[in-house]
Amino acid sequence: MDDKANNNNPGMPLIPPRRGLSPARFLLAIGYLAIVGFTYCYFHSTPPNARNYDILEQVTAPHLNQRPVVVQDTQHELVPLEAHIMSKCPDAKDCLRDLVLPTMQKVLDKVNFTLSFIGTPTEHDDGVACKHGAEECLGNIIELCAQRLYPDPKTYLGFVMCLTKDYTHIPQRSLIEDCALEHAIDFNVLNDCATKDDGAFGQNMLRGSVKRTAAAGVTKSCTVRLNNEIYCVRDNRQWKECPSGPSVNDLVIAIQKLYRQRA
Repeated sequence: MDDKANNNNPGMPLIPPRRGLSPARFLLAIGYLAIVGFTYCYFHSTPPNARNYDILEQVTAPHLNQRPVVVQDTQHELVPLEAHIMSKCPDAKDCLRDLVLPTMQKVLDKVNFTLSFIGTPTEHDDGVACKHGAEECLGNIIELCAQRLYPDPKTYLGFVMCLTKDYTHIPQRSLIEDCALEHAIDFNVLNDCATKDDGAFGQNMLRGSVKRTAAAGVTKSCTVRLNNEIYCVRDNRQWKECPSGPSVNDLVIAIQKLYRQRA
């Protein structure tokens, strides 16, 4: 029986057998413990100056994964930049595509941009008359809603440019839906803004915008104003009234100059 049991459990036993302790083994054990104790004390004892250095290093050394602190420039006042347009105007398309958008890509952090609209307030119904009809008024309102709901110019200006590239189809639903999808704008929220209070909300917003344009003395789409003064006009497919030049580089230089003056 014992031989059979040993055959069924080959290999080393889990617990090794106890051995007798001879004087020589005793002395070896004492020597081993002494060496271990000396090694432990040597490597775990820290001189006072070394301990102070470690604490100082923890306080002053930056963490390897710490993100750099971005200091926002609060010493400069943003430069006012404004474009006055009509949503169904071909000159607005040229103006946004060739001047406004490329300029904004270069100086977005230096300007306070506003998109305003051109029209005529009607006194009999507190509404607005638009040069290209009621469809243009609705297009203006939709673009104003985008500016209100998505104030980042990268979003709403991209959306407006998408519509303007196909301005003859403004305000067709399919065009608005496609451009909203392309620029991460919620169409339903946009539609709610344009139709709020049976359209009165949008009409009041448009009326305020065209009054702002009229107060600035602007009548032509597209008119670009810099620092509250007319900088350049795109009219009848030509640049007009651009004493500093109609190129993107000209406008960027003018903005940078004004920005430095506002330090």
